[in-house]
Amino acid sequence: MSFTIIEVIGGLWTNSIAILSDAVHDLGDSMSLGAALYFDRRSRRGRTPRDTYGMRRYSLLGGLITAAVLVVGLSFVLWHAVSRLFAPEPVNAPGMMVLAVVGVLFNGAAVLRVRRGTSLTERVVSWHLLEDTMGWVAVLLGAAAMSIWDLPIIDPLLSIGIALFVLWNVFRTLRQFLSVFLQHTPPGFEIDRFEQDVRSIPAVSSVQHTHGWSIDGESHVLTTHLVMNPGVDRQEIVAAKAAVRRLLGAKAFEHVTIEIELAGEEPEGGGHRGTRVSGAEG
Repeated sequence: MSFTIIEVIGGLWTNSIAILSDAVHDLGDSMSLGAALYFDRRSRRGRTPRDTYGMRRYSLLGGLITAAVLVVGLSFVLWHAVSRLFAPEPVNAPGMMVLAVVGVLFNGAAVLRVRRGTSLTERVVSWHLLEDTMGWVAVLLGAAAMSIWDLPIIDPLLSIGIALFVLWNVFRTLRQFLSVFLQHTPPGFEIDRFEQDVRSIPAVSSVQHTHGWSIDGESHVLTTHLVMNPGVDRQEIVAAKAAVRRLLGAKAFEHVTIEIELAGEEPEGGGHRGTRVSGAEG
């Protein structure tokens, strides 16, 4: 927040739309990033009777807030930058260079602190900070060019380029958020291929009702029904379950439920309810 104040003062001093617009969207970002990090910490708490999978989806909520604020802020940036294209104004290029150097150092240090994050929220935050760092590098280069040549149009062009780059990355991350909320199959997991491999397990007659989805983009859930051949014993059932888990390998399925049914006792009409021989395994 303190650096945002510096940006506002610096933008007014240099008459730079690139710096002022960055200050405006950084003000909103400071608030949204605080919310995002709060939700991300909350998401690390354990499960409760109400949140049986834990609170990991809170991290998605924080990430969505951050992404939404970025979209609104960057739209504001684009609107002002396009207006400045048709009416360029002189800027204080040396002052812009000083602010740009400070911006690169400040945001670069922040990127180094959060780059080890793996959650979707941390990725959104990391992308934002990286965007700010690259933006300040662009401002530095643009200011250097304007100090040599009388080309004030460089300032709004920089704003537009930075905004479009960030929007592209924000929308790409939003697609991942929506995929999780819509309970799409986790990336890299093919249900058809999985069921085909399961059918090749000895003692398994068929497999039904396989569902896979992600809790937060990192930890996944899978449920499936194995229909066993007639006459199987407990040892064969245990071996079949173990084989299914081996097929899943290192695909980050944290919760796996395998329901066992005997051939001829499948649910009528393809439903989910029927005679269950052994309890579900999580």
